[in-house]
Amino acid sequence: MDVDSENKTKLRTGFTTGSCATAASKACILAIQNQKIIENVDIILPKRSRLEIEIDSCEFTTNSAKCSVIKDGGDDPDVTHGAAIFVNIELTDVIGEIEIDGGEGVGRVTKPGLGLEIGSAAINPTPKKMILENVKEVGEELLEKNGIRVVVSVPKGKELGPKTDNPRIGIMGGISILGTSGIVIPYSTASFAAAIRQQISVVNTMNDDNVVLTTGGRSEDFARKIIDLPDHSFIQMGDFSGYTIKQCAKQELKKAYVAGFIGKLAKMAAGVKQTHVKGGKVDMKFLSELAKRCNAGEDTISKILGANTARNVQEIIIEDKIDGFFDEVTKEACIQMRQHSEEKIPVEVILFDFDGTVLSRDKKE
Repeated sequence: MDVDSENKTKLRTGFTTGSCATAASKACILAIQNQKIIENVDIILPKRSRLEIEIDSCEFTTNSAKCSVIKDGGDDPDVTHGAAIFVNIELTDVIGEIEIDGGEGVGRVTKPGLGLEIGSAAINPTPKKMILENVKEVGEELLEKNGIRVVVSVPKGKELGPKTDNPRIGIMGGISILGTSGIVIPYSTASFAAAIRQQISVVNTMNDDNVVLTTGGRSEDFARKIIDLPDHSFIQMGDFSGYTIKQCAKQELKKAYVAGFIGKLAKMAAGVKQTHVKGGKVDMKFLSELAKRCNAGEDTISKILGANTARNVQEIIIEDKIDGFFDEVTKEACIQMRQHSEEKIPVEVILFDFDGTVLSRDKKE
């Protein structure tokens, strides 16, 4: 793909598997309460906006319902595009409690480092929160007399799972229910690269010379809390770290902050310019070498080499109290980003943990 080529066609956004499960859950509650087929619902997204989603199928009894939504990846489809995401809801005797689990075609966690308990369904925290919030919004009366059990299933999930990175990271038996914003924004395209160039140009036009480059919405939110710059100075570069810093240098900005989590920054530190999960795995050997610099013992090195994800490495480093490791990550990421800019722009790299705490900062003038 030539990221410098122009593509002026506006790309269509889609919605995540998490939004599918949320909409199907809400439809189930409405079907039970109203005893009628629900054809569409609007759900609350994490950023507080709302999204209307069509319900593909809906069945109900007086105390249960089963609804489905067809996953729509917009113009950035993945293997789950077109898959049916089902939710079964049953009323229980545990008043006020909402239980969420995965059924057929939803993977199970078998390795550490994913932020989910081993043995649990691969339903990420944000989709769980979305389901809880949207069920509570319409199910308040039901919860006064009942509990609610939510089971998410994907009939084609077992065959789709091996087409994702799930088996490699230890999610077996199906797909994950994902999403941090609820929306799928097409980004692996020339249009996304064009949008990055345009945003950098806006910063220039506004006579500002500092920019904050983040890998996504969560890292941007955390960066906004510690860097006082105008809204237009914050740019989500997605996975195009090398390309974006090169454009910042080309447009002669004076400084770039680069903020993200361990997975993307570990790839940047290893010299990967395009950090999408399919654009290269996290190099555990590289991370083990960084740990050696910090005098990590053989046991720690062995655990890193056998680690499942970069997040898993972060957990190992914290548990084994390896001082200086995160500083090595930001230092190397800084060096690499400076090189991608042809040494033309000062860079400051900020590594967050998953709660927004700064683990390390490093800068190169």
